[in-house]
Amino acid sequence: MASQAINIPHGPARSEQLLLRTTAEWRASGEDLLLFAYGSLIWRPEFEYAEALSARVLGFHRVLRMRSRVNRGSPQQPGLVLALISGGSCRGLVYRIPRDIGDEVLPRLWAREMPNGVYEPRWLNCDTASGRLKALAFTLSRQSPNWTGALHEPELLHIFQHASGRYGTTLDYLLRTVQGLREHGIRDMELERQVHLAAQHGLCAPL
Repeated sequence: MASQAINIPHGPARSEQLLLRTTAEWRASGEDLLLFAYGSLIWRPEFEYAEALSARVLGFHRVLRMRSRVNRGSPQQPGLVLALISGGSCRGLVYRIPRDIGDEVLPRLWAREMPNGVYEPRWLNCDTASGRLKALAFTLSRQSPNWTGALHEPELLHIFQHASGRYGTTLDYLLRTVQGLREHGIRDMELERQVHLAAQHGLCAPL
């Protein structure tokens, strides 16, 4: 399964087209639905799964550099969420979702992860103890208007203090992600550095 970017402006129409395309690609495979989780899906999956495998993706890495105007921020005060961007590698989990519930899980997953069609869904090779598996992952292009690039510490601290959306604050999202990763034996040094920065400024307790 190979996905190409859809050149439609971000918004519900793009999200719907991406859902239709991804659903068709998965159905054509005839397999269970495999999903690569690298952020909040690790600690709050909100769907049933038959198996969760430790996995590593080559060619993409996890960063807190995607603007969030719905889930962890607002149009007035955008927050941040994680994205996979090209380069490096990323450790996470591959969920195996039984085929007979995939058609119910995908739309719910889309409503959560793709309200504005910002991510680029891709089928990525994931190395696991069970071998290499191809799983759906939500990636981000550096050409996306929601890509922040590098953020200076004052910018990060302002977001940690003020950004909140329908699922809570950016800072809570960061803290829960770092805790969730640690529970699976994964240490992300950049995310942990950001938690340390927030703790240094009295915004949270040290982890």
